[in-house]
Amino acid sequence: MEQLLSAVKLSKNIKIKLTMVSFIRSQTRVIVSKVSKYFVQGAVVKKNMGSSYSRSYSPNSGQGGSCNENRGTISRMESTNNYVESVVCQENDLKDNEMKVFDIGEDGKVLVVKQKGEFSAIGTKCTHYGAPLINGALGDGRLRCPWHGACFNLKTGDIEDFPGFDSLPCYQVTVTDKGEVKVRAKISDLKTNKRIKDMGVVSPCEGSVVVIVGGGPSGATCAESLRSEGFKGRITVIAKEPHLPYDRIKVSKIGTVTDIEKLQARSQKYYDDANIEIMKGVEATKIEPNDKLVHLNNGNKLRYSALYLATGSKPRVPDIPGIDLKNIFTVRNYEDSINILTTLGSNQDKDVVVLGLRFIGLESAASCNEKAKSITVVGKQKAPLEQIFGPEIGRSLQKLFEDKGVKFQFETTITKCNGEDGVIKSVELTNGTVLPADMLILGVGTTFNTEFVKDSGLKLEANGAVSVNDKLETNIQNIYAGGDIAHAPVAAYDNKQMTIGHVGLSQYHGRVAALNILKKETSLQTVPFFWTMLFGKSIRYAGCGRAASTLIDGNVDDLKFVIFFFDETDKVIAMASCMRDPIVAQFAEFLHQGKSLYKKDLKDDRFAWTKSIN
Repeated sequence: MEQLLSAVKLSKNIKIKLTMVSFIRSQTRVIVSKVSKYFVQGAVVKKNMGSSYSRSYSPNSGQGGSCNENRGTISRMESTNNYVESVVCQENDLKDNEMKVFDIGEDGKVLVVKQKGEFSAIGTKCTHYGAPLINGALGDGRLRCPWHGACFNLKTGDIEDFPGFDSLPCYQVTVTDKGEVKVRAKISDLKTNKRIKDMGVVSPCEGSVVVIVGGGPSGATCAESLRSEGFKGRITVIAKEPHLPYDRIKVSKIGTVTDIEKLQARSQKYYDDANIEIMKGVEATKIEPNDKLVHLNNGNKLRYSALYLATGSKPRVPDIPGIDLKNIFTVRNYEDSINILTTLGSNQDKDVVVLGLRFIGLESAASCNEKAKSITVVGKQKAPLEQIFGPEIGRSLQKLFEDKGVKFQFETTITKCNGEDGVIKSVELTNGTVLPADMLILGVGTTFNTEFVKDSGLKLEANGAVSVNDKLETNIQNIYAGGDIAHAPVAAYDNKQMTIGHVGLSQYHGRVAALNILKKETSLQTVPFFWTMLFGKSIRYAGCGRAASTLIDGNVDDLKFVIFFFDETDKVIAMASCMRDPIVAQFAEFLHQGKSLYKKDLKDDRFAWTKSIN
């Protein structure tokens, strides 16, 4: 019996010991797994940089494997994610405030930036039109596109200034004890070179409602920003056009008929997934601030918690005889561009007259030139874009156009349109000239789409613009306005109020309005950035204000120049360039940082100031 009891005790002890061993082994596996994961995410290597901390940044949304310190590339397939990890350079290969493009294995390229001793790795091309960011303006913690001024955060890749909708992919960077700079990236991000911000969980909706009146870039950016910043309420966008938001700036530059889907910023699925309602083909007819209601032309009413007005502008049509004849076009929306191209055809049998010597008129003339029998541009100025760039640049642009066969009629305008069977056939000018005209394209400015708010109590300027403060809020609480219609403070113009119609600024307004609707108080830091493309020559402009004098650096005749614009105190208020990138982007970043430049600063070295922006 004693032997039996001893055997039972021994058996129990063995079971207890085995259970303890099993428990210790299981816990060891858990600990090793956690340590391994922690190691891969960079916590125990020499330095860890990049965007490993946020769900918004797709390169690091998956779980890692083991970290390999050997030089070379590691590729692996996980359940849904395909990553590549590679040593791209040595720590000393970049100086501070230097950036270089490196191959990451055979899977793509990354732009590596060293600033304040830290490394960042982001996509190599601007998400707007694909400009190489290696040629951009490196600021303090962000990078500005050399072509059109969009800005991206170095640490996150987020788009902070516009144009464009997508952010850059931002890759995880580690620096090993050996001084190797290692980048880990999602292969699909390397191929697309863009990233859509995570909208988070958006359903079910909370009770608050934001109504956005205007389906252009400003309204679309506001809607996206609300979601990406965590708004869980209802978002309704009222869009006058029968389309989803699209790239409107291509309207005056389209050379061939293009499907609207190719111009749209997002798909219907995107808006559905983000729980953003786009009411297409609907207009607002009235607002009632006291009841927080928006009246629509379909008879419906929408109640709002906050309201963002971004209705933009409409083309100005001169009040002259015959202006209602057929084949007379304005240039504002997608239908305008398609109607122009369809009427123009491809037989080069149409005499085309363009009224207007500014951006829209000149861009329309350039895009139609190859398909027309003749193009004649008419305007009151002495040279193209003279009011903006001055007579010297204007004369060079005139030669550029005339070399392509375009004719000009300066210091005159159209007094009458003549037609046959209801279709335009010629135009009469104030100087007595009669021009044959199978088509007339109007590019003589715009007026604001704000008639529907005139009796609302909103403070309006004499021209119909909506007055707003530095948060884009109107004189009525919880009503905001942005884009073309906003008479808003401009930081680059000593915070004086201005109305500026440009896509980049309108998108910036949309983002700032969203942040302030969410009570994330954000003041405007506006630096206007414009551009135009004319017969392959791209002119960029940053700043604002009426110039008292100018200084040109470069060859105007070859359209390779930088022009400085000064006010009465000799302060540089704006800068323009052609074939001299990234100087205008650098000046925009200089202004964004609140810095000032004067004529005396240019005496010894006209571009020494560029060294102070990073």
